[in-house]
Amino acid sequence: MDIWYFVAFFGGLILFFGTHFFSAFRNRTGDGLPDILGRGPYMAIYSVLTAVGFIALVWGYAMIKPWIYLADPPPWMKHITMALMLPAIILIVAAYVPTGFIKKAVKHPMLTAVKLWALAHVLVNWDVGSLILFGSFLAFGVIDRIAVKRRGDVGAANAKPNVLGDLISIAVGSALYGLLVYQLHAILFGVTILG
Repeated sequence: MDIWYFVAFFGGLILFFGTHFFSAFRNRTGDGLPDILGRGPYMAIYSVLTAVGFIALVWGYAMIKPWIYLADPPPWMKHITMALMLPAIILIVAAYVPTGFIKKAVKHPMLTAVKLWALAHVLVNWDVGSLILFGSFLAFGVIDRIAVKRRGDVGAANAKPNVLGDLISIAVGSALYGLLVYQLHAILFGVTILG
């Protein structure tokens, strides 16, 4: 097995989560790196490093086959995963549409969605690679939520909600969920959900 796949996977994990942890815990008093470099250059560098890390970890994960299986998850675990993924996708959509009551209640819908998505995938993927990959996202989600709370970021908690945001989130999220379950997940990731 090619060592470079492992380098890509673990290097990508370090780069991707390194940038995110830096963002979560960086100095926000006005003399941090964004202030020194300027917001535009900082965001450009951050985006490039994050994208490179993500591409490397996904490529490395896909190329290291087969991963060592620790055990087979119980068949009923798949139903829990499917149940968790619907709100996860709705929350992802909610993060990018006008604030509705869902977004206001959750405060940080993308962060909550990442935790639900990661937990859902840990429940049904008991090979070493998947546990490292999805476990890393789950751990990051928990740690970042603690960091968000410590710095007093209340997200959308103080926003004025509009029911339109909820309707868009539920409609678009449910449609995406249906596409993923019935065909898109198999096309994108090679894993059939039904059948």
